[in-house]
Formats: sequence, C-alpha cells, structure tokens
Amino acid sequence: MSIRLYDTSARQIRDFAPLRPGCVSIYLCGATVQAAPHIGHIRSGLNFDILRRWFAYRGYDVTFVRNVTDIDDKIIRKAAEQNRPWWAIGYENERAFDDAYTALGCLPPTYEPRATGHITEMVEMMRGLIERGHAYEADGNVYFDVRSLPGYLALSNQGLDDLRQPAGEGETGKRDPRDFAMWKAAKPGEPNWETPWGRGRPGWHLECSAMAHKYLGEEFDIHGGGIDLIFPHHENEIAQARGFGDAFARYWVHNAWVTMSGEKMSKSLGNSVLVSEMVKRWRPIVLRYYLGTPHYRSTIEYSEEALREAEAAFTRIEAFVQRVTELAGGPVEPAAEVPPAFAEAMDDDLGVPQALAVVHTTVRQGNSALAADDKEAAVARLAEVRAMLGVLGLDPLDPQRAGEQEEGDDLRHVVDSLVRLVLDQREAARARKDWATADAIRDRLGESGLAIEDSPQGSRWTRCTTQGRWSTW
Repeated sequence: MSIRLYDTSARQIRDFAPLRPGCVSIYLCGATVQAAPHIGHIRSGLNFDILRRWFAYRGYDVTFVRNVTDIDDKIIRKAAEQNRPWWAIGYENERAFDDAYTALGCLPPTYEPRATGHITEMVEMMRGLIERGHAYEADGNVYFDVRSLPGYLALSNQGLDDLRQPAGEGETGKRDPRDFAMWKAAKPGEPNWETPWGRGRPGWHLECSAMAHKYLGEEFDIHGGGIDLIFPHHENEIAQARGFGDAFARYWVHNAWVTMSGEKMSKSLGNSVLVSEMVKRWRPIVLRYYLGTPHYRSTIEYSEEALREAEAAFTRIEAFVQRVTELAGGPVEPAAEVPPAFAEAMDDDLGVPQALAVVHTTVRQGNSALAADDKEAAVARLAEVRAMLGVLGLDPLDPQRAGEQEEGDDLRHVVDSLVRLVLDQREAARARKDWATADAIRDRLGESGLAIEDSPQGSRWTRCTTQGRWSTW
C-alpha cells in the first residue's frame, strides 16, 4: 500500500507520488519568534516530525526544511515594548523553540533558514514578479496584484469578490485593497535593507516563497503548516511562487489546533501553555505522547485530565519495555519491520491513533507472555513495540532520551532504596505467612502513590500518581 495523505488543495486523501522516485521534499512553516513557544506552536513540529520519520521508515530520502521568521510586525512591536533590539528578541525565542523541539524529540531539519538571511532571494523574486506584471511598487512598498493571477484563493476555496483585506499601517498606494504587501517601506527606527525600490523590510509571506525556491527548487512534494496558515499565508505563498513561474508544492498538508475552552491556543487570548513550563511538570516524552498521538487533522482540547490519561497510557507501555529489558538482561533491538497493521494505519493519512492501538495490543500480548513465563514471546513483542515507538519518536530506550532518563537519578535512587527497605519487610511478612501485615504495607504504599507488583523475580514498585518523573523499579 502506498502512503496516502489528505491534500488540502484537492480536499481529499490522495496517493502520495513523489516528484523524484525515492525522495521526499517537505517545507514546513516554522516559528515566528516573537515569543517563547506554547504547546500549540510545537504540535505542528511534532506532527511533521512523525510524518518525516514514517517516510524515512518507508525508505525515502527526506529533505525537510523548516523556516524561522525572525522579522515581522510582532517582533518589532515586542522590541519597542521591551526596549531591546529586534534581533535579540528573535534570537532569544528562536533558542526557546530549538529547546522545545529538542526536548520533545523532534529530529533537526535538513535546513532551517532565517528570513533575514534571504533578502537577496526575496528581491530577486519581487523583481521577477514586477517584470511579469504580478507586482508593483508604490511609495516604497511592493504589492502583489491579486487580480493578475487566475486561481488565487483556490486553496482556501474563497471568492475574491468576497475577500476583505484592510490595509496595514503604512501600506499606501494599493491599486486594490486586497493586494498584499511583499515588501514594506522603511519606517524610522525599524530594521531595513536596501532594494531597487528603496529601503524596507520583508512582508510576512514573501520569505517562504523565496526560501522554498532556494532550498527545494521550482517544485517540491509537500508544504505543511497549521490550518490557520491556509489563508492568508499559504494562499499568498502560492500566488508569489506561481506568479514567479514555480509549480511550487504538489501536496498541502495541514495540522489542526490545540484549543483551550474551544478557542485556538494563542498568546493574544492569554490561554497559552509554555513548553518551558510544561516540561517542568510533565516528562517531555509524555508531552510528545499527548500532542503527537491524536490524528494530526483533529483538534486537541487541552486539559490536565487528558495529560494525566496520556501519562498513564504511556507509563503502561514504558513499564512493559522496562520489565522485558530486565528479563532479557539488556536492551532488545527493535524489529526490522513494524507489524503490518501498524504500517497500514500509518500509510493511511498518518493514522497515528490506529497505529497506537496496535502498540497497546502488542504490549498486552507481551504482558500475557510475561505472565506465562514465555520469555521468547515477550522479547519478540518488545522488539515490535520498540520498532513502532521508534517511528513515533516515543522509544524510552532511544539514546536521545538518555538525558531525560537521567534527570532526577539521585532522588530516584534514594526513593528506591527507601521503598526497598519497606518491601523487604513485606517479603519477610509474606515468608512467615503474615498476610495481614503484608497487605497493610502494600496498602500504605498504595496510599503514597506506589503500586506494588509481585512477580517470580520479586516485588516491583511503580509510581502511579500523576506528573511522575520515574516509573517502574
């Protein structure tokens, strides 16, 4: 079965046919670095990280470009509010995004270009658009003439006559109020660059058309981003690229929002949850499970209860991995291939929820094998589980997770030593058939948030309260 993806431009799921056999080129609209990232920002990066991993598993050579918008109106306003250089605001928040992507296990992009590093390419594109009659200069601004390009607004399925786009501050000389700015004339105190039309700075949309052209060529496979970017950003990218002569993206893939109380999570609404704060309360791998396992086109409604459920679900997987690893005497290598049902789900528009169901089924089969003292079957199921978790970026034994696993090791060993003393007392009570005392110790540990499991290898404890930093010992 070939990989199939929902193409926003076609409004249907399509078989994926790469531009070049064996290769996949992806451009993802990345961060606008006016502020530190909340979990809504990072969801897009996670969804496309999983897509990229699946293409790689299927044997494709993936080129993955994720841009950084390091100059725009919001960054300039933040700089004025904080009385800091605009570039300092951008760099600080770019680092915060990098930290968030890394913490949640996203692979680094093949290329991560900044807007301000590609002014030359933007000027070349504007010059070409003006020569072709798709753009014009007015008062130092350069605008795209939306009526010049048939098919404008096809992605968002809107009618041009129904579109209302008020002019922004300083956007003078428009021939049509719906024309959009590719280049903004310089204002006092703002960053600016020299062009044939005077000094100024990029508009929001031009950078992506220019950078996609530079790094992926005139045509590439997949353009991705959040559904909020379909209009105006992606519509305007298409207009610029096609007006310039590029075929541009063959598939358009969009992820849905993270919402809070039914509204899109955003800074302006004051309902954002910063990644930097969340990773202090929840293990990053649990956050990845929470944000990455719903279907990418489904909305995630944020709640603490949903995070607790995600933690409990992942802990069950993690406990199985740890138990079989101990039984095997060391790490079990991932299987060469994932189970067919998992692959079928992933091929079908990146069906992560259905694929995850296969993971949990395999874990249950493995636990049954453990209960039956069938070491060979348990090890085989773990190999399958690790292969599937690797595709999802959720393998707790992945070396990338080493730092997270080491976090809190000193405290963990202290707690384990103390719990072991109590478990030794319980074992002594069981040995003398003092079941009442043994049960009382187990119940008291349970009240403290520790679940006790008896096995032929001895008693084990699991922290079963929420927001735990360690699991089975």
